[in-house]
Amino acid sequence: MRPFDQARYVASIGKLSQLPDEGPPEIAFCGRSNVGKSSAINALTGRKRLAFTSKTPGRTQTINFFDIGDGVRLADLPGYGFARVPQAVRAQWDRLVGGYLAARAALAALVILMDARRPFTEHDVRMLDWAQPLGRPVLVLLSKADKLSKRERAAALVQAREGLAARGMPGEVRLFSSVTREGVDDARALLAAWADAWCAEHGNKKAPGKGE
Repeated sequence: MRPFDQARYVASIGKLSQLPDEGPPEIAFCGRSNVGKSSAINALTGRKRLAFTSKTPGRTQTINFFDIGDGVRLADLPGYGFARVPQAVRAQWDRLVGGYLAARAALAALVILMDARRPFTEHDVRMLDWAQPLGRPVLVLLSKADKLSKRERAAALVQAREGLAARGMPGEVRLFSSVTREGVDDARALLAAWADAWCAEHGNKKAPGKGE
């Protein structure tokens, strides 16, 4: 069995004190509100409604954890960049997500969803700046790639790759579409390899009963 083949919900937490115990490698997913993060998670796990999409940007303010098979865990971070929510909600996002990223030893990799038509917004850049000191590999998925022309697709890839390189961040960029499933198999294989590399570095800390 490979990661993403057997996804199941574990927990939703709204405070750092509620985080699950450290253990198996975690792959964190983040992205601007309404960028297609939930659709991407559903496409990668082969499930239609594993991750739910709120019609109101900024409403979901929890980190949702899923076991995705072979002793790997997925952390679905709340969307960022929401403009129509109170400052207190944005401050909570900073505390929750910033605290998770800074202190989570099990974090093996970070997936950042960006709209292929509008990558590297101000909020995307801020997210990358948060991630850069962590030293974890980053996969930028350029979502909704099916809406771009061939020339636009090439330009989006160049822009995203240059953005990572400028920050000295280890990682990869892929065009992605949850509609056509472009990039799904490639992303799954890459993230599985990063999870394996984390286990090799930290010792086999896969979840009990998984991947054995």
